[in-house]
Amino acid sequence: MPETPEQVWERAHGALQSPPIEEWETFPFVGAARPRELERPVDAETPRHGVDGVECRRCREGDEGAFWANGNWIVRALPPSGLPIVVMLETRAHHDFPELPDELAAELGPMLLRVQRAVFAVGEVGNVHVCRWGDGSEHCHVWFMARPARLPQLIGSFAAIWDDVLPPVPEDVWRENCERVRAALEA
Repeated sequence: MPETPEQVWERAHGALQSPPIEEWETFPFVGAARPRELERPVDAETPRHGVDGVECRRCREGDEGAFWANGNWIVRALPPSGLPIVVMLETRAHHDFPELPDELAAELGPMLLRVQRAVFAVGEVGNVHVCRWGDGSEHCHVWFMARPARLPQLIGSFAAIWDDVLPPVPEDVWRENCERVRAALEA
C-alpha cells in the first residue's frame, strides 16, 4: 500500500537533507542550498488551469502564437529566455497527457522526435531536453529545452533553472531560432 501524503510528511518533515549539490559542476549557484520546511499536506490539490476545457488558454488561443500546426498538434515557442529556445508541443484538442486517445498516443512518439530534431536545427545546441510537467495546466503539453553546446555547466536537470538564471536570448536571435525550428518542422 502506498504512503498517504500525511505519512510522507510525517516521515520526511523533520529529516530533510541537503544533497551536496554545491559540489556538482552543473549547480547554478555558489554555496550550499538549504531545503525549505516541508509543509503539511493540503486537503485537496489546487485545480489546474483549463480543467475540463473551462478557461483553457490553449483552447482559447487556438493557433495564435503557433509557428507550426497540423490537425492534431500545435508547436509554439515560449518567449525569449536564457536558453536558445524553449518550444512546447501541445494537442490541438483538449486532452490531458494521461488521457490521450490511442490515436494521439500513437502519434506522440514520432512527434516528440520530430520536434526534438527541429529544435536541434537551431544549431549550436548540445542537447534538447524533453520534459513534461503537468501541474500547471490540464491541456497536454511537452517542453523542449535547447541547451547550448559546449557549456557543460548547463547539462542535466538544472538546465531548466539555468534557463531562468541566464539573461534572455536577444530578440533577433530568438526569432531566427524560431524560424529555424519552424522550417525544420515544415521540411
